[in-house]
Amino acid sequence: MSIVTETSTRATGSAGGGGARRTRFTARAAILAMILTALLLYLVVPLRDYFDQRSRLGQLERQTRILQQENAKLAGKVRQLNDPAYLERIARECLGMVKPGEIGFVIVPENGQSNPPAC
Repeated sequence: MSIVTETSTRATGSAGGGGARRTRFTARAAILAMILTALLLYLVVPLRDYFDQRSRLGQLERQTRILQQENAKLAGKVRQLNDPAYLERIARECLGMVKPGEIGFVIVPENGQSNPPAC
């Protein structure tokens, strides 16, 4: 019977009053807390780098989309400049060029100010 009494006394607290039980902070708990703190501090730098790289990746993806759009516009301009009909139109309108045998006319407004084409 003494075993049962001793076990019940340990489970309920001290034998004298039955107040709130106080937890002890042991050396094992201190070591565990230090290890967990060290692990958390060890993970701070990789996590920060991870989030920085995710942010940088987002910026680079946006920049890639913008550059692809610009590239598509420039490719369209290259196709346009390789078209002989477009080049002839630009030469006639902007540069005032005529084919051999044609007669070029320039119409001057009454006030003497010309309106150059938007080339």
